[in-house]
Amino acid sequence: MAQNNQSQEQDLNQLIKVRYEKLKDLQDNGKDPFQITKYNVTNHSQEIKDNFDTMEGQVVSVAGRMMFKRVMGKASFCNVQDLQGNIQAYVARDSIGEDSYKDFKKYDVGDILGITGEVFKTKTGEISIHAQEVILLSKSLQILPEKFHGLTDTDIRYRQRYVDLIMNKDVKDTFIKRSKVLSSIRKFLDGQGFMEVETPMLVSNAGGAAARPFETHFNALNEDLKLRISLELYLKRLIVGGMERVYEIGRVFRNEGLDTRHNPEFTLMELYQAYTDYYGMMDLTENLYRYVAKEVTGSEIIKYGEHEMDLSKPFERITMVDAVKKYAKVDFSEITTTEEAKKLADKHHIEYEDRHKKGDILNLFFEEYVEEHLIQPTFVMDHPIEISPLTKKKPDNPEYVERFEFFMNGWEMANAYSELNDPVDQRERFEAQEALLAAGDAEANHTDEDFLNALSIGMPPTGGIGYGIDRMVMMMTDSPAIRDVLLFPTMKTLGGKDQ
Repeated sequence: MAQNNQSQEQDLNQLIKVRYEKLKDLQDNGKDPFQITKYNVTNHSQEIKDNFDTMEGQVVSVAGRMMFKRVMGKASFCNVQDLQGNIQAYVARDSIGEDSYKDFKKYDVGDILGITGEVFKTKTGEISIHAQEVILLSKSLQILPEKFHGLTDTDIRYRQRYVDLIMNKDVKDTFIKRSKVLSSIRKFLDGQGFMEVETPMLVSNAGGAAARPFETHFNALNEDLKLRISLELYLKRLIVGGMERVYEIGRVFRNEGLDTRHNPEFTLMELYQAYTDYYGMMDLTENLYRYVAKEVTGSEIIKYGEHEMDLSKPFERITMVDAVKKYAKVDFSEITTTEEAKKLADKHHIEYEDRHKKGDILNLFFEEYVEEHLIQPTFVMDHPIEISPLTKKKPDNPEYVERFEFFMNGWEMANAYSELNDPVDQRERFEAQEALLAAGDAEANHTDEDFLNALSIGMPPTGGIGYGIDRMVMMMTDSPAIRDVLLFPTMKTLGGKDQ
């Protein structure tokens, strides 16, 4: 096997050497493709196919990567792949000239060509271009994966996404849909009177979520900084400043593990709306998800793996206590102390830490017994205060807060609050977080004095929500892993260099 691999590598190296020799020959003859600076593309492949009835006989110019070539004496066929797909070209010596045809026969699969010619249909019914001119726009000096097996090694696919996009049409379609998800979100929110803003990525205090930040050093000011873990605290400052509806779509960074739903840098959207609460955020989320699904997939029914999720119906709303009661058969409304909660956890073999309180243990029960059942769109409401340091208490039950998490397919898709706008209460919550930090909780928040100052100036009643955009894209594209919807996911470095 090792000898076979060595032989294949030698063959590959020889093919690559031949390509470099072809390039040198072109350059020596004044035909260096890398000297070409532009090409006038008039049409794309699918556009020509969709409009053949009106474009038959029309002269067009297309450009793309040659994925197939068949030379047959004085006439040949090739297939060119562009943004929209691929189209066949008929290349005849008498149409493009003897010298150009001689050059064309030396072109390789992977080369980027510009082709001008007349739209026609072959005897077999394939819409094609009868080439009048073929120009080599860029020479490919590498060998593409074998045509019929494509690029299947997932590690190479993620590391060399540029090859993955060339060889796998479904991959390109996924990222086209990702772009459409983002544009649809913006279109919906802009129509609701929201303003898109940008806030800092490098911060002195990475707050707004329970996560371990990445840390760095800013040499110019000789200060330690962190990469943001959420967008929350700066967006709330803008609500204080009178911007009543704001949102941001941006990368956040969490120094945590990798799995099918987690990448250390990912895309988060947070929005804040003054003069509403978490019920307002539920209504907005229902409408947003329906709108995006219809725009991206053409339907309010989303199919993901073996599940089918219906967004056309009102989303279920259930409290965390009721959800645990429903699926774990444990009623936390009857639990009054942390000691009772820990005894229950012991009985159900749920692990917890000494610092955990009753609310933390309720959440552990929820994660263990409930999440996997939440396939259809569901708002899980009214979380315990212990796990919600930035959220308004429920006036009638201050052990719980006005918060919901939105679930689909057993995944958390969004997290929303009636935002805490009481600066005195917020300071007490920060102090509790500082105590957790001191006790060894690396994900607890530091006190943010400037944010407390902003709250002291006065923030109106506000609803806020954060959406995991990558998970939304996974759902809309039936992608099994977050790496499948990130163009360049985080990968382990190979050989001391980024691969």
